[in-house]
Amino acid sequence: MNKIANVLTAACLVVTPFALQATPEQDLKEFRQLFYNKFPDVPKDDFVNGVYALDPGSREQWEAFEEFPAYEIYIDKGEELFNKKFANGKGFADCFPNYKKGVKQNYPYFDSDTGKIVTMEEAINKCLTDNGEKPFKYKKGNITYVGAYLAKLSRGNKINIKVPDDPRALAHYNAGKKFFYAKRGQLNVACADCHIAYPGSKLRTNILGPALGQTTGFPVYRNKWAGKSKKGDGMGTLQRRYTGCNKQVRAKPFKAQSDTYKALEYFHTYMSNGLEINGPSTRM
Repeated sequence: MNKIANVLTAACLVVTPFALQATPEQDLKEFRQLFYNKFPDVPKDDFVNGVYALDPGSREQWEAFEEFPAYEIYIDKGEELFNKKFANGKGFADCFPNYKKGVKQNYPYFDSDTGKIVTMEEAINKCLTDNGEKPFKYKKGNITYVGAYLAKLSRGNKINIKVPDDPRALAHYNAGKKFFYAKRGQLNVACADCHIAYPGSKLRTNILGPALGQTTGFPVYRNKWAGKSKKGDGMGTLQRRYTGCNKQVRAKPFKAQSDTYKALEYFHTYMSNGLEINGPSTRM
């Protein structure tokens, strides 16, 4: 743990946020260019593969996993859940009419009617509750299965997050941006410290992934999560990963689908605009 603390403390001296007054468009341009400059030999579209775009050894192992991916059974489970009719005769297809063409690339989005950010997981549960069904638990389980099915149908579509000209949308975006760069926890570490300053570096046996493209593969199957599950279910949402990251820096995590995590997901996903959805995916 001391080694981790030392590495992350060094990172804290390196990373500073982009100017808070910058527009989302300016942020995105600078964000991309930072990674293109840092990793000039990595094809731009390959950042969707996370650490496997940076480390040849890890990529070889990952490609072997991808030949028979563990998440395939959860895609099948998600398809079953998606096509199962609710008690009122309706189903998920009534809530996601364009699902066959792919919809995940548009989440999260700003809802001008409510002034809130809507994530894919929230939309799935709203569909259930609006039709008199019980919502799924967030972070893992059924919500990741339906999410995996929708992600599979969205593969190849490019992330297309909008920050409309609405002060409420910009407020959510800036809140997520502030969280991404803010230090927290006993280790005094920000998301950016690991995923901008030190992607490709090792913390114990883990290789830090680049922030660019980081959201494209969710929900993901992680061997670490599978090892902790009695059923061997290693699937998890992006906000489950946020929870784990906060715990690793000894910070109290927020609840899944809290305004804080939704704002972070909004900013974080916007920073991968233009990259293709490749979820669900495997991460070690």
